[in-house]
Amino acid sequence: MSFDVTKVRAQFPSLNQEIDGKTPIFLDNPAGTQVPQRVIDAVSNYYKTMNANSGGVFPTSQRTDAMMQDARQIMADFLVADSPSEIVFGPNMTTLNFALSRAIAKTLPDDAEIVLTKMDHDANVAPWLTIADDLGLTVRWAEFDVEDGTLDMDSLRAAINEKTKIVAAVHASNALGTVNPVSAIADAAHEVGALFVMDAVQSAPHELLDVNKIGCDFLLCSAYKFFGPHIGIMWGRYDLLESLPAYKVRPSKDKAPYRWETGTPSFETIAATAEAVRYMGSFADDTPVEGYDGQRAQLKNAMANIKAYEQTLAKQLLDGLLSLPKVTIAGVTDTNRLDERVATISFTVNGYHPDDVQGKLGEQGIYLWSGDYYAVEAMRHLGRSEQGMVRVGAVHYNTSEEIDTFLNAIEAL
Repeated sequence: MSFDVTKVRAQFPSLNQEIDGKTPIFLDNPAGTQVPQRVIDAVSNYYKTMNANSGGVFPTSQRTDAMMQDARQIMADFLVADSPSEIVFGPNMTTLNFALSRAIAKTLPDDAEIVLTKMDHDANVAPWLTIADDLGLTVRWAEFDVEDGTLDMDSLRAAINEKTKIVAAVHASNALGTVNPVSAIADAAHEVGALFVMDAVQSAPHELLDVNKIGCDFLLCSAYKFFGPHIGIMWGRYDLLESLPAYKVRPSKDKAPYRWETGTPSFETIAATAEAVRYMGSFADDTPVEGYDGQRAQLKNAMANIKAYEQTLAKQLLDGLLSLPKVTIAGVTDTNRLDERVATISFTVNGYHPDDVQGKLGEQGIYLWSGDYYAVEAMRHLGRSEQGMVRVGAVHYNTSEEIDTFLNAIEAL
C-alpha cells in the first residue's frame, strides 16, 4: 500500500506538539509508543457513556459488559485465538506473568526444570526464577550469539530434557531486536510435554501474531507498546486457563477468563486497547491474506503493510549507524536479514557513556533510551552490565527525515 506518514502522524497529538521549542522525535518506542486521538477518545467515551461495574441489569453496566466482550473478540482476532474467552486483561504483562507463574508452580513436581533464555526481558525471567527459588527447582539457560544476537537453538535444545516443564522465551528481543524462531521453540518444548510461555511485548507492534501457528501455550503483551494505554494482555489455551489453580477471591467467577482477572478491571483502558487494535487494522488494503478472513484478514494485511514500511526505517538506521566507525551495534546488522529483526537497535558510541548519548540527544529533542531496559541477562552476556547500551526504535509513525536527524546527531558526537 502507499504509506502516507503525514496522514498517520496527524492522528497523534503528541507528535505535533512543541517541547522546549522543539518538535520531539520519538525514537523511544520500544519502551512505549505514542497514542492516536481515537484511543484517547475511547478512554473519555467510556467515562461519558458506560462508566459502571460489570454484571448489572442497568444500561451503563450492560454497555460495559458489551464493551468487554468486544475488546476480547478484537484481541482474539489480533492474535488469531480460538475464543475471546482466552483473552485476559491485567495491569501489565509483568503482573500477569507473576500470576501465571504462581499458578503453574502449584502443579509442578519436585524435580521440575525450567528453561529460560539470556535474551529475555526480566518480566519473562524473574517470575520463573522466583518460583524456582521458592520450590528449589533447576533453571537451565539458552545462550545467544553475541556477534549477531540470534538465539542459539542448539543451546536451547540441549537445555530441554524430560524434566523440563516450562520453556519461557521472547518473540522479539527488546534489547537486540532479534525475532526468534518461536514455532521451533514451541515444538522443542512440546516434544517433552513442557509449556511454552512467549513474551510478545516487543513483537506485537511489528510482527504478525498467530498463536495457533506459533504453537505457544501462553502469550503475553502490553497495549502501550502497540499505540494503546498502559495495560497488559495474556492469551492462554482455554483448557489451561480453566484448569490451572489461579489465585482469586472467592466471590469472583471460577471460569476463564474471569478467574484470572483479580479485582475490578480497568474498563477504560480495555476500551482503549480495543480501539488501538482497530487503529492498526486501518492500515489494511484490499490484498487477500491466505488462511484468514473477515477482521482477522484485515488485521494481518494491515500488520504486513506496517512491517514493510518499518523495514525501510530499519534499513536506514542500520546503514547509517554502520557507516559511523565509532558506533558498535548489537544484533543482526545484515540488511538482507531484516525479517530476523524488528526496528529496535541497541548500540554504543566509543568515548561516550550511553546515558550521555541519551542526554545529549534529548537536549536536541530526540528521545531514546539507555541502560539495560530490564534485559538484565542480555546485557550481562554482551559484557554491558554496568553501562548498558543506547537503544533506538522506530515504528510506523516515524519518518525518514527523523531517522536522518537522529543519525546526524550521532555522527556529530
